[in-house]
Parts: sequence; structure tokens; C-alpha cells
Amino acid sequence: MPSALPEGEPVPADGSLPPSALAGVGSRPFGIYVHVPFCATRCGYCDFNTYTPGELGTSASPQSWLEGLRRELDLAAAVLGSPPPAETVFVGGGTPSLLGASGLTDVLDAVRHSFGLAPGAEVTTESNPESTSPEFFAGIREAGYTRVSLGMQSAARHVLRVLDRKHTPGRPVDAAREARTAGFEHVNLDLIYGTPGERPDDLAASLDAVLAAGVDHVSAYALIVEDGTGLARRIRRGDLPMPDDDVLASSYELVDSVLGGAGFSWYEVSNWATSAQARCRHNVLYWKGADWWGFGPGAHSHVGGVRFWNVKHPARYSALLAEGQSPAAGRELLSAEDRRVERVLLELRLAEGLPMDVLDSAGREEAKQAVADGLLEPFDDRCVLTDRGRLLADAVVRRLLP
Repeated sequence: MPSALPEGEPVPADGSLPPSALAGVGSRPFGIYVHVPFCATRCGYCDFNTYTPGELGTSASPQSWLEGLRRELDLAAAVLGSPPPAETVFVGGGTPSLLGASGLTDVLDAVRHSFGLAPGAEVTTESNPESTSPEFFAGIREAGYTRVSLGMQSAARHVLRVLDRKHTPGRPVDAAREARTAGFEHVNLDLIYGTPGERPDDLAASLDAVLAAGVDHVSAYALIVEDGTGLARRIRRGDLPMPDDDVLASSYELVDSVLGGAGFSWYEVSNWATSAQARCRHNVLYWKGADWWGFGPGAHSHVGGVRFWNVKHPARYSALLAEGQSPAAGRELLSAEDRRVERVLLELRLAEGLPMDVLDSAGREEAKQAVADGLLEPFDDRCVLTDRGRLLADAVVRRLLP
């Protein structure tokens, strides 16, 4: 989760939600996100709410975090009244695999205790390739995890060095194979393209490695230089150049071409899968504005048009819950217009596109012009990005929200 938190109105100490938010809970898709805030080291490009052992000191630990998590799960179940079973669970971070198979088993057991899992639930954990092993994957598969997402970023050693990634170039491929051997049908590899110093041949080699790993899902993201990160400081000093927009565009085209040629289809601008079953159901839930509750320090939630977010520091998070209080730091009640704008922002990025009736009259006129400009496919009732439109998705969104 991003480190910066928006301002919002206070949340009641018991975490209660307005009746309007609770109306219809259970009739809408419901997912659970669990934020693990621990990392062994800090990557230079990352601005997520994570902490290394040196940054935490003795103020918090995985055990105190887990105790807080159990309390927050119980609090959320009480707030919702009749808590719906989770259709998706996504354990992210941070580095969830630092908890080990036993720790991740405890996390899923806590979710089951407070909410339960819907039949056929998708249960994902992110993992750092260096903190996994065949035994780790066997353990979490036995615990009930159904999907693994591995941070690869690149197969080029010098690119990993710029990103401050510590794993060896070949380890993500080995880890993906180990996960599949352990019985995981759904395995994702994350790539980052556009890192300063990355050559087209480097990206091509990374894609070859992804395909060799036999995964059924790939997420590929353009490098974003976030303020306050080590990477931003290096660029500001002139040690590294800022990522070039033209290079990012050509890199995206290479990713899409290689993956498309290997049987992957894009279903969201930055995500490709080999089948509908291989898509990340949890992320689709986000993109379609469903309900989810985010647990852990800094985690964000959305229930029935109310967005809320937790305090960031693990020690403060655990202390509030130990006192019987909600760890929520603030919340925002979304207006009908807010929710419409978010639908345009998110659903336009999907391969199935955005229903035309979400746009106002000015937006529909802009959509017609975007078709003429080659950014949207000709439409009857849905706006769907063309290949060129995907490269300019943010600009298309701005046009549709005049």
C-alpha cells in the first residue's frame, strides 16, 4: 500500500460504518486484503508502508502484528454484523514470505475464524523469491493458498542493482517452478520496465525467463519514481536519468507483443493471463469497485461507498487494537459523482472496457473523438481502449472526464 495517506473525517473508536455502507453487504463481492509491513531491506524505488528490522527496533514485531491482525479481523466482523465469507484474500506487503509458511498459515486461519472463505475462494500471497523454498510453497499450499505472486522485476543483474533488489536473477524462475511443483496452478511474476540502464535486450531476456518459468499470469509495470525514495534522490542528484516516456512506451509494446505471442491476453492495462481462470480475481474486485476490507498498518478499505484507511506504524496499529479501538486513521464518504469518476478511472483500464452510460454527455462526445483519434475502439455501448489507447490510458481518462 502507498505510504501517503489522504486526509479524511474521523472514524468512530469502534470502527462502525454508516448504515448506507452496510446496506447490501454480502450481496456485493467481498474481498480481504492483509498488509504485512515487514521487509528485510528497503528497495530504492519502493514507497510502500514497509519497515526493516532496523527501522522498527523493538517497537513492533511479527507476533505483535499478528495479534493486532486477529483483533482487527474480529472488530471488522462485528462492524459488518453478518460478515460475508471472503471470496478473495490477498496477503501483500512488504514481504509476506518473511513470515514463513507457519506465519502465513496463522494469517489464513485468522481470516477463516473471523470471516470464513467462500467456496472456491482465491487466496493469494505475495512472496520474495529469496525467502521461499520448496518447503515454503508446500506449506502454504497445504494451508489453503491457491495463488502465488512473485516479485521478479528483471532478469538483468545490473537492472536489479539499480532497483536495489537483492535476489539473484535466476531465483524467481526457480521459485515459480517450485510453486507449480507444490501444486499451485496460478502463479504470477511481476516485472518492472523502464529502469535507467535497462536495454531492450535486457527486457527481452526477462520476458524469455518469464515464459520459461511456466507461469499463467504476468504483471508488468512502468517504473514510477516516487518522491522520497532512494531512487528519486539518485535521479535528483544526477546519478541516474529519469525514465524516458518513449522508452516506456516501446517497452510496453515489447511486453505486450511477446506475451501475446505466447498465449497471454491482456485483461487490464498492466496485467496479462493465459485464461479467464488465471486472472487475479482480487484485483478485478478492486477495479470494479466492489467491497473489500484492508487489514494491517496503512491498509485501505472500501465498503458500500465508504473508503477508510489505517494508521501507518505497526506499533501504533497494534496498540490501538490492544485498547479495543479501531486502527482506522480516517475515512471518506464517496458521493455518487466520486464513484462515477472512479469507475471511469478503473474500468476503462479493463479489456472489457467501460459502459458508455457511465459517461456524461460531454464525456460521450469526447469518446467519439477518441475513436476518431485511434484511442478507443468503435463502440455501441462500451468504451474499449485500442493498443495505442493503452499507451495513453491516463490521457484518455482525462479526456472522458472533462
